[in-house]
Amino acid sequence: MKFSTRGRYALRFMIDLAQHEVEGPVPLRDVGKRQDISTKYLEQIVSALNRAGLIRSVRGNQGGYLLVKPASQYTAGEILDAVEGDLFPVTCMATSPNSCERYSVCKTIHFWDGLYQTVREYVDRYTLAELVEDGNTAEGGDYVI
Repeated sequence: MKFSTRGRYALRFMIDLAQHEVEGPVPLRDVGKRQDISTKYLEQIVSALNRAGLIRSVRGNQGGYLLVKPASQYTAGEILDAVEGDLFPVTCMATSPNSCERYSVCKTIHFWDGLYQTVREYVDRYTLAELVEDGNTAEGGDYVI
């Protein structure tokens, strides 16, 4: 499974908002400069995040974007869902009930479902606040090799 730049940049955008929320509305151009992301591309990402109700815009000279709730109440999963769509590894899982004509005889559906559940559990485990802190506080975030 590969996440697009939209997903990666959306997480970076939201982390930036959380880091600078005490300054008030954060202008898109400022995020773009700090994160090295074009303003045009950020506009597309912001549109999806706004539609999902994760951020709000403030118009005017001192305008910009704000989180609508505390960073600790967002999960990486909901941010990714807003810009990537569903995180299903195969398209047949996107319908409920599963409408695949081979579903009843499919030997791999449990494999794909397990992969989805594992990914879902992982992305929903991390809050935006934890990502701001580099993810070091999330359970299982301390890896030693």
